[in-house]
Amino acid sequence: MEQWNSFLETVGENLTFLAVVFLIAAGLIGLAYGLERMIAHKSGVAYQKLSVRKMAVIGMMAAIAMILMWFEFPLPFLAPPFYELDFSEVPVMICGFLYGPVAGVLVELVKIILKVLIKGTSTAFVGDFANFAVGCSLVIPAAAWYQGKKNKKNAVIAMVLGTAVMTVFGTLFNGVYLLPKFAQLYGMPLDQLIAMGTAINGGIHNIVTFVIIAVAPINMVKGAAVTVIVTMIYKPVSRAMHRIP
Repeated sequence: MEQWNSFLETVGENLTFLAVVFLIAAGLIGLAYGLERMIAHKSGVAYQKLSVRKMAVIGMMAAIAMILMWFEFPLPFLAPPFYELDFSEVPVMICGFLYGPVAGVLVELVKIILKVLIKGTSTAFVGDFANFAVGCSLVIPAAAWYQGKKNKKNAVIAMVLGTAVMTVFGTLFNGVYLLPKFAQLYGMPLDQLIAMGTAINGGIHNIVTFVIIAVAPINMVKGAAVTVIVTMIYKPVSRAMHRIP
């Protein structure tokens, strides 16, 4: 009976996590859609739905992003090794700049689905969900801002805005939900995760200091790196994409 109760509890925890994933994913897509409609209305233009061409570009960018996820690497001087940096947000941001925040969110979503199907997960799906949600917190505000005025200066402002939102959201989301859920689903005490942070920086002694000292800098470094790369390559890529029939 005790084993059966434990099994039911595990199933319930997983179903709750899946429900949270679905609700947040739907909320992010809805937010991106609402922002696009608002931008179109404010600009006095008709809202452009996803065409077959756009969906093909989204699929291509998602495949590139998924491949880039494989080349992730830790920053051991900042955070424990289960936090890794990758550049998969570069094609996500390029697609968001090209077509708007909905396209960016869809690239994020397809990227994660492809990664899980092909490579699986090593973080009980929490890391994959975190990558999606935190990535969306970068691309949605940045892509929405850029749609207002498409020039290099506004692109940099958009990326800085996106990095700021991602840093704040990622820090809070990790502290409030992701880290406790990772500890729960992975069967690892939360204190053990915090101790891994303490081993890197003695100033980390609870979950608040963990996310402020370790998680926030990781997000800032990632946002800065993506900003530099996208700023350098967006225009050539954009011109090449517009030449495709």
